[in-house]
Amino acid sequence: MTHPTVIHPADHAVFVPARMGKATLFESPRLLVGLNAFEPGQEHALHAHDGQDKAYLVVEGAGRFLLEGRDLAMSAGDLLIAPAGVPHGVRNTGPGRLLVVAVLAPAPGQASGVGAAPSAGPALD
Repeated sequence: MTHPTVIHPADHAVFVPARMGKATLFESPRLLVGLNAFEPGQEHALHAHDGQDKAYLVVEGAGRFLLEGRDLAMSAGDLLIAPAGVPHGVRNTGPGRLLVVAVLAPAPGQASGVGAAPSAGPALD
């Protein structure tokens, strides 16, 4: 993708039957912007990032944010911040698909001790 450009996240959604789908919308040493795509019932298990802050913005659908022992309702337009080291995850409990933009700073591999759990696909967890 050439930047700067207007990005329509839903145009880049990758849905995978067996697990959450991922797409990278932008990446630099300072920032990673990805799109997580969930079919009904899929989730991204609780995990944490040392040295990285993460923001989730719900683009479409509804579900639950898992954050440090809490289970919070989310829907399109909602934003959640998971500071470095705070366990977080996402669960699609809605009847339809769920799209969530995930923003990580610094980008994976730039912070020391990044990531608590490996993931399939690009490093958007």
